[in-house]
Amino acid sequence: MIDARALIQSHGLDAAKQMVTDKRDRQRLDIAAAMLTETEDNLGICHAGFALTALPHKDTKEALWRRDGHRVTLHVESGRERDGSAIGIPYGSKARMILIYLQTQAVRERSRQVELGRSMRAWLTAMGMANTGGATYRLVAEQAKRIGACRLTFFTDTGGGELRTNGSFVESEFSLVGALNEAQPSLWQETVVLNDAFYRSLVDHPVPVSETALKHIGNKSLAIDVYIWLAYRLHVLAKPTAVSWPAMFGQFGAGFAQMKHFKPSFSDALRDALAAYPDARVEVGESGLLLHPSRPPVAKATERLGRY
Repeated sequence: MIDARALIQSHGLDAAKQMVTDKRDRQRLDIAAAMLTETEDNLGICHAGFALTALPHKDTKEALWRRDGHRVTLHVESGRERDGSAIGIPYGSKARMILIYLQTQAVRERSRQVELGRSMRAWLTAMGMANTGGATYRLVAEQAKRIGACRLTFFTDTGGGELRTNGSFVESEFSLVGALNEAQPSLWQETVVLNDAFYRSLVDHPVPVSETALKHIGNKSLAIDVYIWLAYRLHVLAKPTAVSWPAMFGQFGAGFAQMKHFKPSFSDALRDALAAYPDARVEVGESGLLLHPSRPPVAKATERLGRY
């Protein structure tokens, strides 16, 4: 695994790209270089629960999605159509980017009400989704509908007890029906209101992330999950900490039947996440990962969060 930061700082970007043969690694060098030269940190926010659990990566027919993390369990239950049929669980990179955008704006504005903008095109641009064609519109509209309809529960171990937080992502329907028709802007939903319990939990348990970094890896759902996990873990470590492959599989292995199928995909996602977080210090070994104390992905993130 290349050390993008070290290569770029020692040799410069152009020379570093000449030293690697893999096309993906050259792309990762571009991402790391962009992050290293970033002059304005764009602070994004994600709920800490999503650093320890995650939504599905692919569409699932299950009406109840469960993921277990370190002292946290997430349940996401599909909403229902009027006839009782399941709408579906939010999944993939689009659902993750939508939720990060909503959480970031809510904390930034200190309000559960989030402005989406006057058109889907403007909203997608704000989320860093460069492809604003019809296919992207439809995918985002579908994930927004699922997010608006589902119910979620966080179970958190409290050292002698269990804290259960029930709620949803948003208070009412998050429907973008008509968003494809720019001739009828009245059909575009300009605001969405986060669920009160979810918003309060978010304010109490925020994870600072870089919006710029996420825009670089925003089409890779596993890389997003790994990046958020590293952003949550690394900057609070007091000493190097080992995490086993079985533990990684337990947290990130949804959709993989066996460890031998999981490890290559996880390793690839880790490379993407590290490119987007060049200050992260992570070693990969036969038994798992060794995490080292690292700078947060956004400079002075803790101080800035205190101002929101």
